[in-house]
Amino acid sequence: MDFKKTCLVVLMGALLPAGGALAADHSVLVYCSEASPESFNPQIASSGPSFVASSQVLYNRLVTFRESDNLPIPSLAADWKISPDGKTYTFTLRQGVKFNSNKYFTPTRDFNADDVIFSVLRQKDDHHPYHNVSRAAYEYFNDIGLGSLIHEVKKLDDRHVQFTLSKPDATFLADWGMDFTSILSAEYADAMLKAGTPERVDTDPIGTGPYNLKEYKVDSLIRYEANPHYWQGEVPTKRLIFSITPNVTTRLAKLEKNECQIISAPNPVNFDEIKSNKDLTLYSVDGLNVGYLAFNTGKKPFDNLLVRQALNYAVDKKAIVAAVFLGSGSVAKSPIPPNMLGFDKDLADYPHDPAKARALLKQAGFEQGFTTDLWSMPVQRPYNPNSRRIAEIIQSDWAKVGVTAKIVTYEWGEYLAGIRKGEHASALFGWMSDNGDPDNFANVLLGCGSIKSGSNAAFWCDKRYDSLIQQAKAIGDPAQRAALYKQAQAVFHEQAPWVPLANGKTFYATRSNVSGYSVSLNGSDFSKAKLD
Repeated sequence: MDFKKTCLVVLMGALLPAGGALAADHSVLVYCSEASPESFNPQIASSGPSFVASSQVLYNRLVTFRESDNLPIPSLAADWKISPDGKTYTFTLRQGVKFNSNKYFTPTRDFNADDVIFSVLRQKDDHHPYHNVSRAAYEYFNDIGLGSLIHEVKKLDDRHVQFTLSKPDATFLADWGMDFTSILSAEYADAMLKAGTPERVDTDPIGTGPYNLKEYKVDSLIRYEANPHYWQGEVPTKRLIFSITPNVTTRLAKLEKNECQIISAPNPVNFDEIKSNKDLTLYSVDGLNVGYLAFNTGKKPFDNLLVRQALNYAVDKKAIVAAVFLGSGSVAKSPIPPNMLGFDKDLADYPHDPAKARALLKQAGFEQGFTTDLWSMPVQRPYNPNSRRIAEIIQSDWAKVGVTAKIVTYEWGEYLAGIRKGEHASALFGWMSDNGDPDNFANVLLGCGSIKSGSNAAFWCDKRYDSLIQQAKAIGDPAQRAALYKQAQAVFHEQAPWVPLANGKTFYATRSNVSGYSVSLNGSDFSKAKLD
């Protein structure tokens, strides 16, 4: 996604001192991230690295998630009430929460209901003055159907906001803990609109989070400073730097040299090396994620069900997990992770059966095979720690049944944009849970309504499947919801819009003197991180 970036060009050495200097200065923490953010406004981003760089350091949401059970708990909303019919939600907002400032704007008031209304209506209302700023698509907001679900949102007073829904929705409360629901400043938006620079709301963000943005050098670094008025208390690390380092090997080398103190998504092949280094610590978190290969069902030959089924049989998923995940993942067979409501443990999987694959290709009219592109992600994620290697294994497996796959890749932002536009024939992709609810996978990734934004990378719309997952959203009873998701998974298996590959654990590594940093359903939490 293209967007204006405000950059103050600085020498890298001025911000990233030598390892010894960093070790001596405990007020600075450096995080080696995988990719540049698409935007500093999480409403218009869709990738994990973008959310870590924006919503998870600069903003807060109405609710957050309790780590023990992933249920919504208060954040900017101190409390809420739900009407008996499940269609009216009234949020009581926290008092005394202050917004950050920057060189363009200093707030004159605390967070209140106007900020919630602005953050919702910018995404919902086509006629809102900010709706088309930064050519925003509001992918998440639209993917989960909030535009039609929210019948009305209104301010009752400065401390109370009321949502009226068009129908009951069991996922609505959890949605307000997702990154795209971060609360922006309405006062800042008004000031920038009057100044004729509304795009600054997206490129020079103002939030209520633990840090504020000071500097961004594209594809190089991001510099943050602690919010001195953070409502959850003093942030121990006064300066936070993101060193943008796409190469996983380079990230580890920087960690070893103390050029950064935290790295994301280390390569499983390096786990033993990390564990044997007394200066480093490796962490793992049970993830709610899935890695997959999506067929673009809007393109030939992947509009043909037999072809999709054949290539599922052709892929040796056990070999992929053994060779690439090295104990950090398990074979996936569903769009819903195994440790989530509605997962069907009895769902059949496609066994590795090249003979069956060749027979189906012959039946589909491709006895001589065909040639196709296979897109490979340029970043490492818990559900895909080595995309190139996975692509090579799939390429080899497909070659054995007569299908020639050309592996291609692009810069992360271009990769995401290409998938949204449907430029791929098949593409490696994946998803990590935003709210702990199966709808976040079953609907966002495969619902008919998600085709327009492109998060449905398979461009697949099956009316049977879609009816089941929409029914599941509207029901509050967990057992009834689970039964509907199991039926939907049976349709998914039959229609084979993906090759589900793996469910991976989330790994990260730090210098051994780092404490307080954590990764959970809430994302990366730097607010308590410090160097001991």
